[in-house]
Formats: sequence, C-alpha cells, structure tokens
Amino acid sequence: MSHERVYRIGSPGAEPLVPVSFAEAGLRERQDLQEWVIAHPEILGEDIRIVAFEFDRWEDADGGRQRDRLDVLGLDQSGCLVLAELKRDAAPDTVEMQAIKYAAMASRFTEEKLVAWHAAMLGRLENRPVSEEEAREALTDHAGELDVEQLRRPRIVLVAGAFTRSTTAAVVWLTEMGLDITLQRVQAYRMGGDDVVITVSQLFPVPDVEEFTVSPMRMESTARRTSSTRSPSTVRRLVKAGTLPDGTVLTLVPTTEVNAETREAIADWISDDPRRGRATWWNDPTKPMEWELDGNRYRPSRIVQQALREATGITRSPRGPAWWVTESGMSLTELAGDVENGAFDWTQLHRLLCELPAGRWTTYGEVARLIGTAPQPLGGHFRTCTLCRNAYRVLDANGAVSSGFTWGDPQETRTQQEVLEAEGISFDGGRAAPSQRLQPSELESVWKVAQAALGE
Repeated sequence: MSHERVYRIGSPGAEPLVPVSFAEAGLRERQDLQEWVIAHPEILGEDIRIVAFEFDRWEDADGGRQRDRLDVLGLDQSGCLVLAELKRDAAPDTVEMQAIKYAAMASRFTEEKLVAWHAAMLGRLENRPVSEEEAREALTDHAGELDVEQLRRPRIVLVAGAFTRSTTAAVVWLTEMGLDITLQRVQAYRMGGDDVVITVSQLFPVPDVEEFTVSPMRMESTARRTSSTRSPSTVRRLVKAGTLPDGTVLTLVPTTEVNAETREAIADWISDDPRRGRATWWNDPTKPMEWELDGNRYRPSRIVQQALREATGITRSPRGPAWWVTESGMSLTELAGDVENGAFDWTQLHRLLCELPAGRWTTYGEVARLIGTAPQPLGGHFRTCTLCRNAYRVLDANGAVSSGFTWGDPQETRTQQEVLEAEGISFDGGRAAPSQRLQPSELESVWKVAQAALGE
C-alpha cells in the first residue's frame, strides 16, 4: 500500500535502506511503539495531548467491567477525544470495528472521568502524586473549556505497519459517512548493525492534496465532519472572534439542564451573596471568567460546578457556557454559535450603516435588534470589519463611546467623539446629546431604505 523509499546519504552516495518488520527489528507493540506515541503524540496528529494509555476501565449499563483495552487516549486542541489503536505490523481486518466500539464507549466520558484518569497517568509517568486539580489545569490549558457535546464525537487514529484493502475500503466509506478516521503507517528500516530508523506516514486521508482529489460527496462529508468534530471550544471561538470586549459583565442563569428544584436552590444560593452570580469576561482562552465572589479567574464550567456542589451537593459536568448570559440575555453558547454558524448576514448591517445620516447617532442594541443579533457580537464585528462605514455613529445605550471601538481605517487618528462632534453632535460629560439620537421609528425607516437598496 506504500511505495515509500528511504535512503542513507554517505560516501559514495545514496544507499537505499531495507524495510523490515517491527518483529524482525526486535521492536514490540507496547514497550516500544506505544511508548513512542506517548512521548511523541504528533505521531497521531497535530496538537494532541495524551490523556491515558492502556485504558481498560470500561463499564456497561449495569456497572459491570469490560475487559477491552484501548491503547492510547488523547485530546486535541479543539476538545475532541482522539482514540488510537496501535499495531506494530499488519493490522487485522477488524481493527476499524474494534476502534469504533471504543469510540462508542468513549463518547460517554465526562470531564470528571477524564480528569481522574489523566491525573492517574501523570502520577504513573512522573512517579509522584498528581491532584485532579493539576490534571484539570493541564487539560484545559491544552484544549480550553471541555464541552460535553464535543467529547461525544471522538476521532479515531489507526497506527500500523500495513492495512488490508478491506480495512482501507471500510475506512474510506466510514469517513464519507461522517466519521473522522486517520490511517498512520509506521515502517522500520535497517541501517546496518543494530541501528533502526522508523518512519511515520499518513496514508489516509491523503494530507495536503486531499481537497483536490476527493469526490463532491467526500468534500461534503469532510466539511461536515470538520465543523462537527473539530470546532474549537465555545471559549476559544469567542476569544478568537473578539465577540465580547474585556470587562463584559456576565450573569449566572441556571438552564433546563437541571430540574426546577435545582434551579431554585441555585437561585437561593446566589441571593444569599449576589457576587456568586456575577463574573467579568476577559479574552483568555484558558481562564476567561473573573468571579466577583473571590476575584480569581476560572473557566465558565468550573464556577457552575462549584455552584451546583455548594447549593445542592450535586457533582456533575454541566455545559457551563450555556449558564452565563450577557446583559442582552444571550448565553456564551449562543454567542459562540453565531460566530461559528454565521447566524445572520453581515451584508445587511453594512448597508444599514451606509444609510445612517450624519449628525445623528444610534445604539448597539437598536442596530443589533434590526439585524437579528446581540450587541456583543455586533461590537466584535465592528472591531475587525473593513466594510463597516459609519460604524462610529453607533454608541452604547447611554450615548457614550465604546471603549472597544477601533477604526477600520488604520490611517484615521481622530477619536470617535471628535469625528461625531465634527458632524455636529454635541457631547456633555462624554455622552452624546439624546435629542440627536435616532428614535426607533426613524431607525426603522433607515432600515427599510437599506433593505430596498439591497434588493435593487
């Protein structure tokens, strides 16, 4: 299945190396190949952290133990699990089916279990006690907020010296159906004497040229698979897009992920000290939430976990970003969904801005309402948009200039207030005159003109 050729360069020239099996080279699956993967996780792919190895702590629905052993469990930077099956030479025909079974069982992993197993692995490798808190920090520093839904869609990497045609055909079909499976081939070469060279080659998907050689069906499945399994975490999407400006205040609002009794208990717990229900956002992909209660930085889920534990005694992994909402009522999850899915057409915004008259101003909230988003993503778009003409005519609800406003034109050196004053808008104490604000009915008229222009 591979026509790889490896040469040793010396005198008098290039000498081809002779391929040998791992068995012929005296190399073993667990003591050698597995150890190399743990030491060099890039063998499995880019940006992977090993979470556990020789994992055999599976349980069935009745709590019974299963005897299957997964070779290596990893986590990529998007928060997806990576399951690796290692075979030192030719993989058996059923290797992909075995990996799918592991993926199905691993799809039920929780953050707590991953943290516990990672702590155990680190303690085993470093020969010292490793706390779950230390293990959690290592995982979240690597992947950011761990999303339960993201963990439910593991990737599969099969590593072997060779794959049968039936295995390759099955993997191609499974990939077209939406699974994420990679085939990595390892090959040993004798250098002379006892020296051995190992190569690692990705057989499937074909790297780099894949997008030019696949069928339309394959391209569609690749795009679907990428969006569903390799999307960055909620926090990373928000930070990358700059959706929320630093200093945005967020409020803790329990979701229907828990029952009404639990939600009421959390509300009572917050009412005893309102600081428990407030946090400030900072664009840090690892710890973006500054909790008002103690002034420390956390991940969204970490604060929610503590709230659940202290208010109700429940220990679980909630979808933390969904519990934190902005002043407009949108959760972090909803805001990140807008970033990822393009929930509205920015073209309508650009046209509306073109129609805003000089000498008048409006607010982020009013514009966001018209185009179907929230003020935070709107402000985030302004900061990176080069087509947002007249965006400086949009102010906060009190008529003040937004601290996060930036000019799309790098040559513009004036402040937002200076430009507005040049157009005739008066400011008193840093706030624009209310009499010069576009009233909702006036802005609706401007919106209709913008829509008509788009329809021409």
